[in-house]
Amino acid sequence: MESDKAIGLIIDELCSATTKNGIFHSAHEGYGVLLEELDELWDEVKKKDCNRDIDLMRKEAVQVGAMALRFIVDLT
Repeated sequence: MESDKAIGLIIDELCSATTKNGIFHSAHEGYGVLLEELDELWDEVKKKDCNRDIDLMRKEAVQVGAMALRFIVDLT
């Protein structure tokens, strides 16, 4: 996957999540959401290679990236 496409997916996810849920109201809220997304990615990563879903890992990684970007934007 090209980095430009990946960045586009992250920005799309950021816009969708912000429209749906609004901004983070505190660093604690942002951290909690980011950690939840990271845990979901970790759940998929720690599976045996033959049981991993590459598309799901990408989706979760995009969500991690979007929430990290959201954290940066909302808390500055």
